[in-house]
Amino acid sequence: MVQGTSSHVGKSVIVTGLCRIFKLDGYSVAPFKAQNMSLNSYVTLEGGEIARAQAVQAEAAGVEPTVEMNPILLKPTRDFGSQVILLGKPIANMTTREYYKFKNKAFQVVKESLGKLLDLYDIVVIEGAGSPAEINLKRNDIVNMKVAHIARAPVILVGDIDRGGVFASLIGTLELLSRKDRQRVKGFIINKFRGEISLLKSGISFLERRTKKKVFGVIPYFKEIGIDEEDSVSLENKSCLSKTPRLEIAVIKLPRISNFTDFGPLEKEKDIAIKYVEQKEELESADAIILPGTKSTISDLLYIKRSGIAEKILQKANRIPIIGICGGYQMLGKLIIDKERVESSEEKVEGLGLLDIVTVFEREKVLKRTEARVLNGGEIFKEIEGQIISGYEIHMGRSWMNLNVKPFLETLGRSRGFDGAIAEDKPIYGTYLHGIFENENLRSTFIYKIAERKGLNIKLERSPLRCSSYDRLADLLRKSLDMDEIYKLLK
Repeated sequence: MVQGTSSHVGKSVIVTGLCRIFKLDGYSVAPFKAQNMSLNSYVTLEGGEIARAQAVQAEAAGVEPTVEMNPILLKPTRDFGSQVILLGKPIANMTTREYYKFKNKAFQVVKESLGKLLDLYDIVVIEGAGSPAEINLKRNDIVNMKVAHIARAPVILVGDIDRGGVFASLIGTLELLSRKDRQRVKGFIINKFRGEISLLKSGISFLERRTKKKVFGVIPYFKEIGIDEEDSVSLENKSCLSKTPRLEIAVIKLPRISNFTDFGPLEKEKDIAIKYVEQKEELESADAIILPGTKSTISDLLYIKRSGIAEKILQKANRIPIIGICGGYQMLGKLIIDKERVESSEEKVEGLGLLDIVTVFEREKVLKRTEARVLNGGEIFKEIEGQIISGYEIHMGRSWMNLNVKPFLETLGRSRGFDGAIAEDKPIYGTYLHGIFENENLRSTFIYKIAERKGLNIKLERSPLRCSSYDRLADLLRKSLDMDEIYKLLK
C-alpha cells in the first residue's frame, strides 16, 4: 500500500508505476483505492463510474478497469457535500455528516471489493488518500490504515520534497500514528527531488536512524513522461503558459471543473499551449476556447456570467472556434432546466445561446462508453466527416436539439442515435463525449484548422502511445527505487 504525508505528493503516479513494473515482471496486478474524491472519472465496460486515476492504473497494469478497483467515488457538488458513487452507480447526494452515518455500509463494500481483487490477482497495489495522520478524520477513515490492516498490506509512506519539509512531514506523520499503525509502515519514498542526490544522503541516514525504517528510494522530479494527474490542485501549475506557443487554446477553469484530463493530449503537443483561464482578460489572445465538463453546470454557468467570461466568449464566438464538452456543451445552449433540483436550487437558467439546444436534468445518470461517426464537421472537422471516434459519457442532463440544428456526431452500436450539435454559421461545437482529443484524427484536424485560420503551418508529431509512457515511468521507478527490497515486502 502506498500512502502519503498529504494530498498531491505523487501517490497515484507511484502506484501507476508499480503496477506497470509488476505487470512487466510477469505478475497479474490490479490497483485499488477504497474511496476517491475526484471530479475526474471514467466509465468501465460494465457502465460503472470510477475515478480516472484507477482507470489509468489499471491500464498501466494491462487489465480492464472495474468498479471494484474504486468502490466508492465522491464527486463534490458543493463545499460541504458530494454525490456518492457506490460500485459505479450514483446512490445519493450527501453532506459530510450524512456520509459519516453511511460509512459502515460503505466499508463493507470496500472489504468485499478488495477481497474480490485479492482472489483474482497476484498483486494488488493499494493507494491511500490524503494523509493517514489527520487527527480529526482518523475515526471515520476507511481508505488508509483501516484498509492496510484488513489487507495485511505493508505500507510505504511517500513525502514530497519539492514542497519542503519532507523529513519533518515523514517523521511527523509516523509520530501521529498509533503503535499498531506505525508497525504497518515499512519505509519511505521521497518524491519530486531536484538536484544532486549525494546532498540528500545525510538526511536519509538521519531518517532511517530516527525511525528504524528504510528509505526505499528517491524519485526525481519529472514532467515529460505524461501521466494523467488526478487532483485539481495540479491545475494551479498549468494556469500560466510555460512555453512560447504558436497556438493558444483557452480552457475555462470552472470552479467545479471535471475530467480536465480531457486536455492532456493537447498539452503534449509542442506548438500548443493550454491556458486554464479564470479572468476574462485572459481570453483576449486565445485562438480557440474550450468549455470543459463540470459537476455543477448551472452554478458554474452563473459564475462565468458574473465574472464577465461569458460575455467575452460571446464576443469571440464569431472569430474563433469554441467547443463545449459535457457541462460545457450544456452551457452553450439556450436553456438549462432542472425542475427536480437534481443539480441546483435553480429551476431554469438561460445558457449562452450559441447552440440552439435545451438541456433538461434527469435523476438517472448516463454512464457509457461511446463510439461515434463524425456526421457534420462544419468548418473545423469537415475533413474527418465519416470517420470514427470514441469516448465516454458521464452526465445527468439530456440535451434536445431544435429542428434547425445539426448533430455533430452519430453514435454507433446499441445506443445508436446522435450526439452533440454544431452552429450553422460559426465554428461552435458541443458534445457529451469525454476523451475526444485522445482520437488522433479529431485532435490533429482541430489543431491544423486553428493554425490555418491564423495563417500558420504546423507540423504535428505523432503522439506516443500511452503504454510507452507507462514503460518510461516504470523505467524511472526501477532506477530510483530499491525494487529488490520492495519485492521482499510481498513475501
